[in-house]
Amino acid sequence: MDQRDIEKTFARLFATEDGQKVLAHLQATTFQRAFGPSTADEQLRYVEGQRSLVATILRLIDRGRNPA
Repeated sequence: MDQRDIEKTFARLFATEDGQKVLAHLQATTFQRAFGPSTADEQLRYVEGQRSLVATILRLIDRGRNPA
C-alpha cells in the first residue's frame, strides 16, 4: 500500500458515521482538555504524544479527501 492509498483509506474510514463519532471522541480527549501548572512533565509529554497521533490522523484524512 502506498501513501496515497493510506490517505484515501483514512478518509473513507472516518467519513462513516461511526468514524465521525470516533474522531470526535479522539479530538475531545486530546485537543479539548487542559492541564494545570502542577502537571508532571511526564504527563504533559504523554498527552502531547496523543495529540500528535490525532493530528497525524487528521492530516491523513485531509490529504485523502483533498489530494494535492
